[in-house]
Amino acid sequence: MSSAVYGRDHLLSLAEWDALPEDTHERHELVDGMLQVSPSPVWDHQKAAKRLVLQLDPQLPGDLCLTQDYEVILFGSGRPTVRRPDLLIAPDAAGEDNPARITAKDVLLAIEIMSPGSQVIDRMHKFTEYARAGIENYWIVDPERPVTISVFELVGEVYKLVVETADTLSVAAPVALTVDVQALLP
Repeated sequence: MSSAVYGRDHLLSLAEWDALPEDTHERHELVDGMLQVSPSPVWDHQKAAKRLVLQLDPQLPGDLCLTQDYEVILFGSGRPTVRRPDLLIAPDAAGEDNPARITAKDVLLAIEIMSPGSQVIDRMHKFTEYARAGIENYWIVDPERPVTISVFELVGEVYKLVVETADTLSVAAPVALTVDVQALLP
């Protein structure tokens, strides 16, 4: 393929992003029209994600959906940004037509689980982008022992830390949820 398809000589549009071939070995995101490639998540990241899904999913009301590694359009015009949170909660109706991605306005909670090398992206870049896109709730899971979860809530246009814990997490937003944090990676 030409380098134009991969955006090396220009910023990608959403249509060009859609035309990229599937790659199961690396993780692709679109940031301000530029292709960003990351390695697949490490073992502890995958384990924590699975265990978090097993804890959260049964607590959700029937009209909400928890999904993994799903594309979210943060900014679609000009220089588009498409991120793939590790986990997200959205209304089930957002997926009614089986879309390839949803928009940030549909995301009630975005969750990122840090891997080696993703700290700057998760704690700075995505932190700012998700807030700017209006995602009300953002969690960062740090799988380093002891495992911690930092819960942020959008206040105005910036995230404010609500709680950071290595014990039992209990939150009311976006819905009442409880997580045994240490059970994510015993």
